[in-house]
Amino acid sequence: MNLRFLETFVWVARLKSFRLTAEKLFSTQASISSRIAALEDELGTRLFLRDSKGVSLTPEGQKVLEYAERMIDTMQALKQSISDTGNIQGRIRVGAMDTVIHTWLSPFVTKIMERYPGVEIELTADTARNLCEQLQKGYLDIIFQTDMVHGDSVRNLELGSFPVQWIVPTGSLYHRRYASIDELAKERIITFSKNSRPHQDILNLLHAGNVCAPRISCVNSVAAMTRLIRDGFGIGALPAALVSEELKQGVLTLLEGVPQPPSLGVVATWRNGVGLELSEDIIALACEALYEYGEQMGEAMLALAIPGTEQKTA
Repeated sequence: MNLRFLETFVWVARLKSFRLTAEKLFSTQASISSRIAALEDELGTRLFLRDSKGVSLTPEGQKVLEYAERMIDTMQALKQSISDTGNIQGRIRVGAMDTVIHTWLSPFVTKIMERYPGVEIELTADTARNLCEQLQKGYLDIIFQTDMVHGDSVRNLELGSFPVQWIVPTGSLYHRRYASIDELAKERIITFSKNSRPHQDILNLLHAGNVCAPRISCVNSVAAMTRLIRDGFGIGALPAALVSEELKQGVLTLLEGVPQPPSLGVVATWRNGVGLELSEDIIALACEALYEYGEQMGEAMLALAIPGTEQKTA
């Protein structure tokens, strides 16, 4: 039995799409269809049902899937036992929200390149909501964003959280003491994109403080948000880690004495299963990179969710 055809079958079952499987395996839909047809002929049974809603497994296909995953898992284990990481080829598609990109993404990517020099890294920057949708549709293998994702063959790991604080230009008209959250909310607030987790958290915080109709400017770019805050457009509500250099230089200042917004959590979500062992290794490298970044920045900038001893994966 052709293991390549079995791998194709597993991916079609996982992604529920011939088109997405073709993209994943660098092939064409015609080739994918041909492999599945050949496998169905060899087994003497239909493996998939195709209708206007997409592709689904037949009862026989479900049974075949269990055996196919075991066979491919065994083959992957064999290959890994006789090769080192430097010889591994492939592509890993990683998606990350802006906060990750502007903090620990670079050292993370460096670790991937050092450990797997033959692996192509495809990076996507987007909002948490869009990243979750792309993962579920099969366009991404790993994402780093704010929320747990529920679905078949999907795993989540809470990595940590970035404390979100009120940030103002040093010496500006916003750089003063506020008696309450209500008084602070009379100024313009600058934060992340509309309906994002930070935006919703700030709305909830203001609602709890009986603040009505606040002036909130939602910006989907960390660079743009930082520039607006520096230029005195309003009071920023974002992780201090994103403006650590500006804080060190004294250009920006943290406001104290008023309730702070909830922290911004970071969750790693990835597809797992047969043929996706590389994703597990990449997650281990992400944990290692984030731990080192947290040690460097301190708890005021990043609160780790998992002990450092679990991050040091060889």
